[in-house]
Amino acid sequence: MTTKIHNYLILAVLLPWLGACSTGQMVARTSTSIMDSNVEAMNRETDPVLAEASMPANLKLIEGLIQEDPNNSELLTYAAQGFYGYAFGFVELGDRQRADALYGRGADYGKRALQSFGLDIELDTASIEEIDAAVGKLRKRAVPALFWTASNWAKQIDLRRTDPTSIAQLPSTERLMHRVLELQADFYYGGAYVYYGVYYGSRAPMLGGDFSKSEQYFADANAVTDGKLLMVDVLQAEYLERQRLDQQQFHRLLTRVVDEPVGSFPEMALANQVARARAKYLLDKEADWF
Repeated sequence: MTTKIHNYLILAVLLPWLGACSTGQMVARTSTSIMDSNVEAMNRETDPVLAEASMPANLKLIEGLIQEDPNNSELLTYAAQGFYGYAFGFVELGDRQRADALYGRGADYGKRALQSFGLDIELDTASIEEIDAAVGKLRKRAVPALFWTASNWAKQIDLRRTDPTSIAQLPSTERLMHRVLELQADFYYGGAYVYYGVYYGSRAPMLGGDFSKSEQYFADANAVTDGKLLMVDVLQAEYLERQRLDQQQFHRLLTRVVDEPVGSFPEMALANQVARARAKYLLDKEADWF
């Protein structure tokens, strides 16, 4: 009799949980460790053609899992990261309009991830003061969502430089990234430093740019990886050196990237391959820009 009572008590505890969590949700919630391994494997890929071909299927898989578990912060963050990586690495240089849409999609997933962490404002319409107050409540576990949301959102704005409405939202992305600096400055190999290098380097001083700050942030980013993450130099050339018309430094940085041996930074091999491709693209534009 005691055993039967014990079993009934167990069922009483488990049944509500089983009823509230579908099989699809259970699969989604146990898939994040696999996603970790998938991201690591993708980062180590040295063949960019193979990576480009496989990423759309991975993105649709993540979106399918999100449909089963719409408020899963980890899956939402993976989607934001994935759409950024695909758009920046393989779409933007050839199709800016499509890249714009992909960055927007990534930003939307990132904003949903932040909501799952308790962000209770609409980022698109909130004031800077409201954003500061809201993100100030977020803690370190929200850093990936903050970073990838700001990255997607800022990149979409970068592609809409002639749209005053979009440009007006750039300070909002900065407040998200500022919180990343406060909580974990070296996240994603110093990615927040790279953001600020671009943020201050891509604009003339009369429009809020600051070349000295930009140079220092790029130096801070390089210090995180001892200069092994080649995209830092690519973005410094593209945004800072081009803006301040330093052709010699522009050419030096990009040539170093192109000449760096493949496999010199195995854990970010794909990012470095993307950096090499972007460096070659920018070098082809050098005569037009200087």
